[in-house]
Amino acid sequence: MKAIVYEKYGPPEVLQIKELEKPTPRDNEVLIRNHATTATKFDCWMRSSTAPPGFGLLMRLATGFRRPKQPILGTELAGEIEAVGKDVTLFSKGDQVVGYLGMSLGAYVEYICLPEDGVLARKPANITYEQATAVQGALTALYFLRKANIQSGQKVLVFGASGGVGYFAVQLAKHLGAEVTGVCSTPKLEFVKSLGADSVIDYTKEDFTKRSDTYDIILDTVGKSPFSGSVKSLKKEGKYVFTTYGIPRIIRVMWLNLTSGKKGMSGLLEETTEDLTFILKLIETGKLKTVIDRSYPLEQASEAHRYVETWQKKGNVVITVEQEE
Repeated sequence: MKAIVYEKYGPPEVLQIKELEKPTPRDNEVLIRNHATTATKFDCWMRSSTAPPGFGLLMRLATGFRRPKQPILGTELAGEIEAVGKDVTLFSKGDQVVGYLGMSLGAYVEYICLPEDGVLARKPANITYEQATAVQGALTALYFLRKANIQSGQKVLVFGASGGVGYFAVQLAKHLGAEVTGVCSTPKLEFVKSLGADSVIDYTKEDFTKRSDTYDIILDTVGKSPFSGSVKSLKKEGKYVFTTYGIPRIIRVMWLNLTSGKKGMSGLLEETTEDLTFILKLIETGKLKTVIDRSYPLEQASEAHRYVETWQKKGNVVITVEQEE
């Protein structure tokens, strides 16, 4: 089978296509013929080993000091089950499924084995594999909005509202009854408006913290919001939430939590099959939409990464997995 691997850290060019042995499912596993995966900022960070500030050494110790321990990237996939292990009861051959691998990675392949009790759910029949695979951002947005205990009627600001997490956060916050302000750059204003944002702010022309508006939740999806100004823009018991992290920001969040009624929040995504099923149901019923900015074949994974690193994407970048008949 074909796979995209990287045997050293570096720029997109380190991604190379290789032929690997097709896996065989264990007793509790399903073998999935992969149709689509994605290129995300997380994949790019792993490939280049560019950890958040203060985490460089820890990241190398976890992922491989000299070379990556896991040479295959990809956090999510959508495909069709080709075979099942003898103990599998939840899925059958021919089922179309969506899987989330998270930090274990491994989706840049034609075939993959996953445990049936992993984060795996059936794909709705009315959406494509490409649409179904682009759910990592939705899982992340949902997790952090729930962590902030979002309530109907609250005012929520999403910083980085056009990215893979941000554009889902705008939609999910609206679905949960919030009044949403999206912050993005000039070319993406109309895109964020189309997602249902009640208002949009162009950060290249205006600092949202200079406004008199205050928010119950400020969700920063890119780690670039002005910290002190954002804290001032929170309501008395507002929550400042980060989907990315770094030592300097974590220290400031801890200090905020010790000295104020306002709360700073961060952490790592805790994905579940229940949340994946919830997201897919919203997509199936048209209450949540996935936006595919660009799509690349598996052989052009390096080009997909290069585009993600421009920070110009709107929504998701998909990698389609082409297979021999």
